[in-house]
Amino acid sequence: MNRKFLSAAGLLSILIGAASAAAQNAPGVTDAEIKIGQTMPYTGPVTAFSTLGKGEIGYFKMINEQGGINGRKINLISLDDGYAPPKTVEQTRRLVEQEKVAFLFSSIGTATNTAVQRYLNSNKIPQLYIGSGASKFGDHKQFPWTIGGIQGTFRAEARIYARYILKEKPNARIAILYQNDDYGRDYVLGLKDVLGDKYAATVKEATYEFTDATIDSQVVSLQGSGAEALIVAATPKFAAQAIRKVYDIKWKPMFFLSNVAIWVSTVLEPAGVEKAVGIMSSVYVKDPSDPGWDDDPGMKEWKAWITRYMPEVDPRDQNYVNSYNEGMVLVQALKQAGNDLSRANIMKQALNIKDMQLPMMLPGIKVNTSPTDYFPIEDMQMMRWDGKQWRRFGDILSGAL
Repeated sequence: MNRKFLSAAGLLSILIGAASAAAQNAPGVTDAEIKIGQTMPYTGPVTAFSTLGKGEIGYFKMINEQGGINGRKINLISLDDGYAPPKTVEQTRRLVEQEKVAFLFSSIGTATNTAVQRYLNSNKIPQLYIGSGASKFGDHKQFPWTIGGIQGTFRAEARIYARYILKEKPNARIAILYQNDDYGRDYVLGLKDVLGDKYAATVKEATYEFTDATIDSQVVSLQGSGAEALIVAATPKFAAQAIRKVYDIKWKPMFFLSNVAIWVSTVLEPAGVEKAVGIMSSVYVKDPSDPGWDDDPGMKEWKAWITRYMPEVDPRDQNYVNSYNEGMVLVQALKQAGNDLSRANIMKQALNIKDMQLPMMLPGIKVNTSPTDYFPIEDMQMMRWDGKQWRRFGDILSGAL
């Protein structure tokens, strides 16, 4: 009888273990790999952002050569969506329903991620560390399966600029040029957070569509408002146009540029580096082109990575820093998940990153997430372009309310 009991108990243990193991694996997870997916604008109007995906492919190549995560290799399937929401929907469905990925990671774009957010959340598929700083992706009550990227939010960035303007010129009139979508409108919300009832009387707005050819007329209109400060919340192509036009019409406002459009190779050089002198922006990562970081251990580690795994790219493009950071945080979350790689536990661990100081993040800026905090980063530092490089100044600032 004792043997029968032990036999039954042993069988029950085996069955429970088998059921548990089956429950742990999300689609795309095997003993050998973790298959994940993303969409990137490899074609279309914002191809400059596709360097994020290219960098993440290079980062996971390094991780895989080092043995992967708990013995599993990362298989990142990165598909082109042309920065077009309908295409994003099509490609995301392909990743989930045909490729059977475990989750979505670091897909680029505010409008594009919005287009698939409800689909992914209704199916309880993690939408992790997306390539957007839109504050809407921190709405954990409505969309608990979506978490924003390893970057400051656009709204927090705008608050920092508004506070700086008020400090330097308390009565300044402000102009804002922004992309007419959730990305651009977040900057308006950030200004309103700080200016409150003064917004209507203080701020002149102009918008553009990402399908527009130029934004020249908008810049001229904003100059005509008499604004003494200008905030440009634009993607790289239009940011370069704005820099050129402001310079050509001899307008000299206090000029702030969205930190998604600060790259030397894709924005400042096309615009003319001399035309951008004095422009301010914000930063939360180390700049590879800043010689002040040459002896920094984190920078040396990053340069060794990009030299070995991506020797053909321009290392001045800070999106390769962002891809390195995003990949590092995801690896940490997956390591924390251990052998429970269910979608629920992967999401749980993505929301359990505590005081993580990344080697390529500015000292003092740490990644933190929790079940009620879907904003990994809210701190930044101001910087100014001097004609040769971005130079940081002042203290680390919080963009929180």
